[in-house]
Amino acid sequence: MENLLTKKNIRVTDFRTSVLEIFLKYKNAISITVIEENLEKYDRITLYRTIKTFLKKGLIHEINVAGESTKLALCGQECMPDNHQHNHLHFHCNQCLNVYCLPIPDPHKVELKNFKIDEYEIIASGTCNNCLNQTNLSS
Repeated sequence: MENLLTKKNIRVTDFRTSVLEIFLKYKNAISITVIEENLEKYDRITLYRTIKTFLKKGLIHEINVAGESTKLALCGQECMPDNHQHNHLHFHCNQCLNVYCLPIPDPHKVELKNFKIDEYEIIASGTCNNCLNQTNLSS
């Protein structure tokens, strides 16, 4: 746990470790509300500063889905503070509203003449495997 923080040059504190544990607990992207619900005692300003630090250092990334609150997810090992790499699919389940970061076997190479692309985002929506299984069980 502490290794993840130190690899990203983030000073290790009990609070930061607690927040990181929450990200590791969930297999999908989570909202700040979920983080707040999982913390026993916290100061809201400290939480927002911690999130800002994690974003800046490349430990987590934001996912914005229209009509939803911003979700946060752990970055892959390839993310660096000065070069976030999130060229993967974000899948938004229309039933449970979870957002998943999923690898794409052949990520699209996007090149535009006279433009410099720093990052791009692919969002797909539909029904996740958990919701499909629940639907099949109730049929």
